[in-house]
Amino acid sequence: MTPSFKALLSEIRTAHATHPKLAAFVRFPDDLVTQTHTPRHFSCSDVMRDDPVFQSSMHPLSRAFYDAGPDAHWRETYANTNIGSDFLDRFGCYCAIGEGGQWTSKKMAGFVVTMPPGLYYPWHHHPAEEMYLVLAGEAVFHRDGAAAENLCEGEAVFHSSNQPHAMQTFDHPVMAYVTWRNHLGIRPVLTERGGDIAS
Repeated sequence: MTPSFKALLSEIRTAHATHPKLAAFVRFPDDLVTQTHTPRHFSCSDVMRDDPVFQSSMHPLSRAFYDAGPDAHWRETYANTNIGSDFLDRFGCYCAIGEGGQWTSKKMAGFVVTMPPGLYYPWHHHPAEEMYLVLAGEAVFHRDGAAAENLCEGEAVFHSSNQPHAMQTFDHPVMAYVTWRNHLGIRPVLTERGGDIAS
């Protein structure tokens, strides 16, 4: 295990113990198993590395995800879809606990999502219940059946099973810690909708 991932796991454990909404959503797992971990990089990892907001963030979990970035197994969740190369090149995601991560658990998955300014994450859904905890920057979060919310550092949003949701950044980037519970092995899919968010 690299020192960066050892530090990351410590900060994830602390976040689950100290953030009320995160603690209520899912406890830090007691069944972690180390798995084969091979670093893999895409251009989105460079976008995170070069963003001054992420470079200067003082949130300890944001710093830990940033520092572990060079050792991470970055993934292209929507490869081979019609989402487009601009999104794939700029939307960042890697697991700490889960697919491609240093550890696996049957109780939860935990990963980071990053988006630079001016990026739209289209409507999508998945069976897993999900919580986003914003670590740096800000974004507008959209959920089917709820009003849009602009969330900043320390704020969280919950997505129920198969609830369509989307996200938009404007003048600022966003980094969020994302946790899943239940149905961990089923990837998200883009949601077919009649209308969309005006970006």
